[in-house]
Amino acid sequence: MKSIKVEAKNVEKAVKKALAKLELKREEVEINVIDKGSKGLLGLIGTKDAVVEVKEIFDPIKKGKEFLETMLAKAKIEVGVEVLVEKTNQEQVVYNLTGDKELGLVIGHRGETLDAMQYLTSIYLNKELEEYFRVLLDAEGYRERRKQTLERLASRLAAKAERKKRKVVLEPMPPHERRIIHIKLKENENVKSYSEGKEPYRKVMIEPLAN
Repeated sequence: MKSIKVEAKNVEKAVKKALAKLELKREEVEINVIDKGSKGLLGLIGTKDAVVEVKEIFDPIKKGKEFLETMLAKAKIEVGVEVLVEKTNQEQVVYNLTGDKELGLVIGHRGETLDAMQYLTSIYLNKELEEYFRVLLDAEGYRERRKQTLERLASRLAAKAERKKRKVVLEPMPPHERRIIHIKLKENENVKSYSEGKEPYRKVMIEPLAN
């Protein structure tokens, strides 16, 4: 976070000077008056400048958006970043990446790039915050489409496990995708699911239950 200590003839001038240097507005900062200063005798003898410390208020929603925009700019990827207000609150923020041609680049293979960007943004924000702030990153509804794909996969492989009466092993998946599989299969009383292996090679196992 930006912070600066400034001296001027009075507190107001010191604050204005600090805001100009930080390129911030008054509502974006915390102001700590270290010394109010003194006019001295007849304004000539013993005068003392005011000293203020001005510190930027850390807004996680704003800072997360700036972090993502900077990351994309450095990668020379022309994708927009918007805050999904209806899904954002004091405990989490949901960002949506928008674009046409290059959106696939930021999603990556099965969302791996999107997951990595979400992770980096979360690390960046939470190192500045006392309480955990959840970061969710989407790209034009990709997360919901992926969820539906995984649910269909779970149903299809559960049916296969039942039909062939043997265990079906899925390929390695990240934790949040395995969770989608497990939740979906709770609806099916004829199979059980569990995970085996170490990250990042941990896999979901689907086994038929004996009738």
